[in-house]
Amino acid sequence: MSNEIKSNDGPVDKARLTSYLATLPAIAANLPIQKIERVGQGQSNLTYRITLREGAIILRRPPMGPLPPSAHDVLREYRVLDALQHSAVPVPRPLAACQDVEILGAPFYLMEMISGDAIHFTLPPALAAAPAAVRHDIGIQVIDTLAQLHSINPLEIGLGDLGRPTGYIARQLKRWKSQLDYTRTRPVPDLDWATAWLAQHQPADVTQPAIVHGDYKLDNLLFALEPPARLRGVVDWEMATLGDPLADLGWLLAFWREADDPAPELRIAPRVTEQPGFPTRAELAQRYAERMQRSLPDLNFYIVLAMWKLAILLEGHWARHIAGTADDFNFAYLEESGPIFAAAIRRVTQERH
Repeated sequence: MSNEIKSNDGPVDKARLTSYLATLPAIAANLPIQKIERVGQGQSNLTYRITLREGAIILRRPPMGPLPPSAHDVLREYRVLDALQHSAVPVPRPLAACQDVEILGAPFYLMEMISGDAIHFTLPPALAAAPAAVRHDIGIQVIDTLAQLHSINPLEIGLGDLGRPTGYIARQLKRWKSQLDYTRTRPVPDLDWATAWLAQHQPADVTQPAIVHGDYKLDNLLFALEPPARLRGVVDWEMATLGDPLADLGWLLAFWREADDPAPELRIAPRVTEQPGFPTRAELAQRYAERMQRSLPDLNFYIVLAMWKLAILLEGHWARHIAGTADDFNFAYLEESGPIFAAAIRRVTQERH
């Protein structure tokens, strides 16, 4: 039998991974490996469930293929998890980090598997059937945990050098504009218009940068599957840095839907928060302000920034589609949906939040 467990992303060498795990006393006792499974279909760092003789652990590694030196830095992600272990932010316990590329072809790390699941397009049956107050509490835990993260002094937990303390928004605009230019395969006038609008409406630089998750949303939060609502862990920290905390808030609110919202421009948009009980965007923002003990500016810039970044990601998916390098992902819908979503960004600039 082959020692390689095949996936769409390339081989995972079971024998080499086993040899490495045998060097970790806390894990070695539970060998051999019973199963290796890809978890989720994310296209950034890859997640695998490693089932052992008793229990399971999670492995995170970069995508297959050549990568820029700073891309998909899983060891940086491990460092953030380790630093947050004794904070108020629930995160999986990191178990080990490996820099030896001879094992999997790239660095990787291991963490505990949390009992729970992320909320994507549907609620777990028990939470869906629960009273509306349970869903309201899910939203409250989401926003309270974000406020807890942003209340941490990075210096006090050893993350004072996680990113440059100034110029976060300016760097975001430069980085993502470069990504748009790199993936550009068709005219995108609404995205170009939004790029100029964001540059003209940049807020003042923050005086006290916070730890910014970078992708804080429901499907990166693991909840217990049955009531009461319990946020068990925040995951996918690969974009974490120091910066403007309102960027995280804007990202969360930009894709937090309400029951009376018009139909989304994108079919991939989760609509689970349209269900009765979930807090509104205004309620989340007010709760965040209370927890942070600060007044909030109009959040329009940050919501537009979030939508603009997503639109640029989608243009990258479209470029892969027409180049024939999208593997099993069907991005054909972006021929029409991509420009429609970009046009929506221009409309949002006229709103207030």
